[in-house]
Amino acid sequence: MASEGNTNVLLASNRGPVSFIHADDGSLTCRGGAGGLASALAAVPSEVDATWVCAAMSEADRAAAASAPRGRLDLAGYETGTVPVRLLDIDPHIFAQAYNGIANSTLWFVHHMLFDMADQPVFDAAFRQQWAAYGAYNAAFADALAEEAGPGTRVLVQDYHLSLTPGLLRERRPDLAIGHFSHTPWAPPDYFRLLPDDVAVVLLTGVLAADYASFLTARWAEAFLSCCEVVLGASVDRRRGLVEHAGRQTKIGVNPLGVDAASFRARADQPDVRDRMAGLRSLVGGRKLLVRVDRAELSKNIVRGLLAYRDLLRRHPEWQGRVVHVALAYPSRHDLDKYREYSAAVHRVGKEIIDEFGSPDWDPLILSVDDDYARSLAAYRMAHVAVVNPLRDGMNLVAKEIPIVSDDGCALVLSREAGAAVELGEDSLLINPFDIQETADALHVALSMSPAERKARNSRLAMRAGAHPPGRWLADQLAELTKY
Repeated sequence: MASEGNTNVLLASNRGPVSFIHADDGSLTCRGGAGGLASALAAVPSEVDATWVCAAMSEADRAAAASAPRGRLDLAGYETGTVPVRLLDIDPHIFAQAYNGIANSTLWFVHHMLFDMADQPVFDAAFRQQWAAYGAYNAAFADALAEEAGPGTRVLVQDYHLSLTPGLLRERRPDLAIGHFSHTPWAPPDYFRLLPDDVAVVLLTGVLAADYASFLTARWAEAFLSCCEVVLGASVDRRRGLVEHAGRQTKIGVNPLGVDAASFRARADQPDVRDRMAGLRSLVGGRKLLVRVDRAELSKNIVRGLLAYRDLLRRHPEWQGRVVHVALAYPSRHDLDKYREYSAAVHRVGKEIIDEFGSPDWDPLILSVDDDYARSLAAYRMAHVAVVNPLRDGMNLVAKEIPIVSDDGCALVLSREAGAAVELGEDSLLINPFDIQETADALHVALSMSPAERKARNSRLAMRAGAHPPGRWLADQLAELTKY
C-alpha cells in the first residue's frame, strides 16, 4: 500500500472502487466496483504510486474503515485488482445531509435542470444546515488528501459531490497540482443562479481552485465558463480555455469518457451473460427487441420513453405482436421521495401498456427493476433498437456500451441532450427527449431499418464509443497536471 506522504497520484470520489458487505458469519466481504472510474484507476501504470480516497457508504464500509489505521485498506488480500483505498468514516448524519440534501437533491437537480420551479427549490434554514454538512463533508476529503499527498502529488477530484474540495485542499496544500472533473452537465448561468448567491460563488471558486478543471463535452465546459463570467465576473479566455479570478488562473478542458472495448466485450461474453441471453430469447421469440437500460433516475426520462413506445404501438399498429420492449429500470436513490414517486410512475405507465396491448401470446413490455448486470449485458448484445432518451446527461455510457457489444447491429435512438450525442449523433437517430411523437417516429424508423444499415451504423458507433477509453481519459488529465 502507498505509504503516508509518498503517494504521487490521488483520486478522490464520493463512491470508491470497492464496497463491503457483512457475510452471514459477520465477516467483511469486499466487492470490486464497476464503471468508468474503477476502470480508469485500474489503468494507472504499475510504476505510479496511487491511492483512492472515498467515503464509507454503508455500515459495512464503516466497519472496514475502522478495521485499518486511518481507514487505509490494502486490498491485495481481497483480490479486487485495484489500488489501495482510504475509506473516510464520515459521521453518518453529516454524510446523509451532504449526499442526499445537497449533492443529490440540490446540485444534481441544478445541473440536470430538474426542478419543478413552482414548488422547488426552497432555500431555508434546513437547506443551510445541509449546506454546512456539505462543507464539512468536503473538508473531510480535503484533510485526508492533504495528509496522503507527498511532494509532487497530482490530485484528481471527482464530480459535484466534491465541488468545494479543490478550494479547501488548496488552503491546506498550496503546493499540490489539483484537478477537478465533472461527470454531470453544468447548468447554464440563468439556471445556476437559482442557487443562493453565496452558494453559487463558493461552488465556482471551489472548482476554480483546481489547476485543471475538465468536463465531458465542450457544451458543459462552455456553460461553466459562462457561469464564471456572469456570477463571478471572472476573466474568461475561451480560445485558450483559461479562467482568471482572484489572482488565480485555471485551465478548462474537455476529456470525453468512453469504453474499454476489449475488456467490455470479454465481460459480455461470460457464461452468466450467455445464460441470460437464452432466457431473453425464450421471452422475445423471433420478434424485434427494443431495449433500454437505466437507473430509475429522474433525468433518464423513462416515463416519456414508455409513453413514446405506447404511441408507436397506437399509431403504427403493424408493430403490435412484432416487437418486445425490454426496459431494465434499476432502483436509484429510493431514500428520496421524488425517486420513489418516479419509480411508481414508471410502473404505472408500464402496466397501462401491458393492459392495453398485451395478449395471451404477446408481452409487449418486459419491465424489470432487478439489478442484474449480466441481464443488462445480454440485452445489449441482443437489441435491434436501443432508446437512450435522457432529459440531460453528462455523457451516458449506456449509449456507448451497447454498440460495443451488439451481436447483429443496433439502431440507437438518442436524446440530443445526452453528452454522448456530440460523438454519436451522426449515426444515431437524434430526438428531442420531451417530444413523445418524435421519439415514437424515431423508434418506427429504427425498427424498420435494414439489417445492413443497422450494422453499418453500429460499427461506426462502436468505433467512436471506444475512442476514449477510461485509461486514456485518466492519462490525459494526469498529463495536464504535470504542467503545474
